[in-house]
Amino acid sequence: MDEILTTNRQSVRAHQEAASRELQPADAAAEVSWQQAMRLAVRDSAELCRRLKLPESLGNTAAAESFPVFVPLEFLSRMQAGDRSDPLLKQVLAASEEVSPVEGFVADPLAEASASTLPGLLHKYPGRALLVTTGACAIHCRYCFRRHFPYDEVPKGAAAWQPAVDRIAADDSIQEVLLSGGDPLTLVDPLLARLVASLDAIPHVRRIRVHTRLPIVIPQRITQSLIEIFRSARATTWFVVHCNHAAELDSATLASLGRLIDAGIPVLNQAVLLRGVNDSLEALERLSLRLVDHRIQPYYLHQLDRVAGAAHFEVSEATGLRLVEQLRGRIPGYAMPQYVREIPHQASKLPVVY
Repeated sequence: MDEILTTNRQSVRAHQEAASRELQPADAAAEVSWQQAMRLAVRDSAELCRRLKLPESLGNTAAAESFPVFVPLEFLSRMQAGDRSDPLLKQVLAASEEVSPVEGFVADPLAEASASTLPGLLHKYPGRALLVTTGACAIHCRYCFRRHFPYDEVPKGAAAWQPAVDRIAADDSIQEVLLSGGDPLTLVDPLLARLVASLDAIPHVRRIRVHTRLPIVIPQRITQSLIEIFRSARATTWFVVHCNHAAELDSATLASLGRLIDAGIPVLNQAVLLRGVNDSLEALERLSLRLVDHRIQPYYLHQLDRVAGAAHFEVSEATGLRLVEQLRGRIPGYAMPQYVREIPHQASKLPVVY
């Protein structure tokens, strides 16, 4: 039977105690499947703090109620115990700043509701369409621009996706389909294979682009069977992963990304410029060089999308421009990400310039 892994509290409650008992951060490299890793993820701010030897009060309960905490042990194992300023911790720990409204920060900062041609199908840019395949993620990033997205309205499963597939098939201007979410790699292989096959059967679809954080946070997701799904497709596959800090790229993660690249699947990275995480020249330089040292192309450095609850992560564009100019003088040109922002209703992402 096809299964979609979910991160909602009801369906995983039985696994929470097991997550607390069975694995500590140092054990995260244990041989568990990616599905097991999803089930063992930490879903509580206090538990996250306990594991890192931090005061339990550091996590904000109200923020976690509106947007639940979800942190795989594999990602947790890369954090420094006792360091409340750890750049990986800052990305996932519910903070009190999230519950204070800030002018200009809204639920739908990219106006995706107006770009939806069918439930779960977004058509924002010429020649490309984006399919929101699921609301499930392998990690809940506190700055996520879709943290308020109406995932309950997203089609779930092959039959429910068919209207969107038919719409793509009827529009021969669409040459590329982006699989997004949530995270498309939370779909189990049989279901993902059916979706890829249905898109691959459309002659004018030349590229399938997978936007995912799963290879970064749960590297064991990159199995040979997953690789075969995309390697056997007629359409060219591109993976776009999301990594913000060099500390996220441990040996297991780099090995999983290397398997994709060795299979002929290009891997790009996009990062978000985040206050307290990577808003320094040293952090950006280390990230870019670690990526290119392992054949991963730095693609975008995003200015933060102004989603409600994430204002405390914002770095000014003036600071971002200064950092990018300094970075340009420190690393090779091919290691430079494009510094961009997304503006609703524009035909592409726009470079941030002076």
